[in-house]
Amino acid sequence: MRRAAATAKLNLALVVGPRRDDGRHEVATVLQRIDLADRVSIEAAPALRVDGFAEDTLVRRALEALAEAADVEPRWRARISKKVPVAAGLGGGSSDAATALRLANATLAEPLAAGRLAELATELGADVPFFLAQGPQLGEGIGSDLTALDLPQDYWVVLVLPNSASKDSTAAVYTEFDVRNGERGYDERRAALSEALREVRRPRDLAGLPANDLASSPVADELAALGAFRADVSGAGPVVYGLFHHREPAAAAQRALRSRGRTWITVPTWYG
Repeated sequence: MRRAAATAKLNLALVVGPRRDDGRHEVATVLQRIDLADRVSIEAAPALRVDGFAEDTLVRRALEALAEAADVEPRWRARISKKVPVAAGLGGGSSDAATALRLANATLAEPLAAGRLAELATELGADVPFFLAQGPQLGEGIGSDLTALDLPQDYWVVLVLPNSASKDSTAAVYTEFDVRNGERGYDERRAALSEALREVRRPRDLAGLPANDLASSPVADELAALGAFRADVSGAGPVVYGLFHHREPAAAAQRALRSRGRTWITVPTWYG
C-alpha cells in the first residue's frame, strides 16, 4: 500500500480576466500549499474502488483516466481520509485526485512520464496539475500553466470557514463575475500582480499582492484587525485566510474567531 498527504492550497492572489473561447476564464493566480491535508492511500485490488468519502468523483475519474492512458485495467483501491473542508476554496478534491494519480502511477510496470501525468491532471481540473508540482507556483491560462515562484515560507496561516457561508458553485461565482463586468481592468491588475511578485522578499511583502477578484469577506477585515499582514478569500471561497508573522498572534486570532466558524492554524509547505 502507498500513502501520502494530499495538502490543501491557498490562492495568495487571484486575478481573473475575460471568458475564453473554451468557455473558461483567463486567470493569474499565486498558489501555495499549506500543511492542512487529507490522506490518500492506494493499493492493488481486483477492481476500482474508492472508499472513505462517499461524495468523491474526482479520484475515481483520475484513476480511470490513468488506467486508460497506461492501457491497463483500473485495479486499485483508493481510500480518502478527509481533513480539508469540501468546496471551500482550498482545492481538497483536486489535491486528492493528483495524489491518487501520483501514487497509482508509481505502481505501474511502466509509469507515465511526468509530462503525460500533468496532461491527465489538466483534463481533470485547472487546480489538479499544481498538486503534482513542488513549491509555490504562478498559475496562468486557466490556472494550469505553471511557473515556479520563490516565495517566503516562514509565516503562520489562520483559516476561517464562516458559519454563515453558503457557497454557490464555482461556475455560479464566475457567472456573477461576468454579470458585474469583473474582467474590466484585467491587464492592469495582471501587471500589478507581476510587479508585486518581483518585490516579494519577506513574508510581509505578500501584502502587496492584489486582492481576490472573485470573492471578498468581512472576516478578512477582522483577521487584519487581529494582526494579519495579509487576509483574503481563497479561490472562489468561502474560506478566508490570514497570514501572521508569529504563532502567538495567529493563535490569538484563531481563538477570537472561533465563534465565527470553523478555524484552523497551519503553515506553508513545499510538497504533499
